[in-house]
Amino acid sequence: MDFGLSRKIIALCLLVIVGVVAWLGYKMKDDGFSVGISDKIDDTPTIVQQMREIGQWEFLTVSDEELIDTVRTGFFSDDELARIYYGTLRLGIDFSQCDENWIERDGDSVKIDLPPVQLLDENFLDEARTRSFFEKGKWTNADRKAMAERAKRLMRERCLTKENIAIAQKNAEQQVNKFVTALRDNP
Repeated sequence: MDFGLSRKIIALCLLVIVGVVAWLGYKMKDDGFSVGISDKIDDTPTIVQQMREIGQWEFLTVSDEELIDTVRTGFFSDDELARIYYGTLRLGIDFSQCDENWIERDGDSVKIDLPPVQLLDENFLDEARTRSFFEKGKWTNADRKAMAERAKRLMRERCLTKENIAIAQKNAEQQVNKFVTALRDNP
């Protein structure tokens, strides 16, 4: 092979490569593609909307069961009823209870003032799982309803403790921080 011919082929290949690179650079410039990192949170309204769309955010779930019994003394015999109640109490934040100015932007920071962690649903008793453990005598629906209310009260006392609320509050702070950071990093 001729040395002059191979030089011409190499020069032609280099020219084609330079032409392709120049053409790609021109095309990418038209697409407006750029890479940059910003630590600023510019989309506070977007954050507010996305957090409001969550509605309620659960941070701690506590399951409980209570054995409730009652005795009604009669003339000839006593009526007895014992039932097992199951409940799942969910602690979290209800975003519909946020104040108007609950989220504010201050430079590159966001200040969020959330409502306190609370029981998200008062209907935490699982009536489908409720079972009569022992039943003797005649009992009305009103009697059973009163027992269910006792079970709910005891579950609230047992599960809505300062410790559980503190755990849920700590989880809330961590999760909301992660959420806002993710929104900032992935607008």
